[in-house]
Amino acid sequence: MISRRKRIRVLCVDDHAMMAEGLKARLALEPDIEFAGWVSTAEHLADAAGLHRADVVLLDVDLPGADVFSELDELTRRFPMIRTIVFSAHVRDHYLDEAVNRGAWGYIAKSDPPQSLIDAIRKVSRGEVAFGPRVFERCRPADRPASRDDVRPASRLDLLTPREIEVLRMIGKGMSRTEIAQATHRSPKTIDNHRAAIMEKLQIHDRVELARFAIREGLTEA
Repeated sequence: MISRRKRIRVLCVDDHAMMAEGLKARLALEPDIEFAGWVSTAEHLADAAGLHRADVVLLDVDLPGADVFSELDELTRRFPMIRTIVFSAHVRDHYLDEAVNRGAWGYIAKSDPPQSLIDAIRKVSRGEVAFGPRVFERCRPADRPASRDDVRPASRLDLLTPREIEVLRMIGKGMSRTEIAQATHRSPKTIDNHRAAIMEKLQIHDRVELARFAIREGLTEA
């Protein structure tokens, strides 16, 4: 977690200089966030993140040259405390899956409102997941079948208790364990126990994928 006295250092990885300059100007308006630097390639991403002492990396996955997701994998392995947000013009299932599997904590589309990115930077620095509006839209469940004769697969939500579904909904909205504890009038330890039970029942072992599951199931719209 970023301390109150320490500004969140953000490294921008994007091949467009104008995007980086715009981001630098926008972050300058935030008292708790600092623009740490800009690199135009994902090659040697972990080295760049370490050199710039980044807390958060904003990573465009549409970069030429290096295998971006392999570089993200290396960054996650070497610096697990550095949080990565994929910041892309495109929201594609393949990108989402790869980002989650390789250790990204968030995914924001460049067309999302600017405040979505600022909020995401703060969230991931606190150890929370952060997905932008376009990701929520992309992951929404399909509409109900037109006919009662149509059959949809049973949801894994059926494995969960009402309390666990409530906790999962809040996880999907990016709430921290403390916020969930306050909202449900439970202790943080109890919330940890609920989350562990949810992950065990759903066979999900990553908090980012857990949040994405909640989004796909439509829980965040409730």
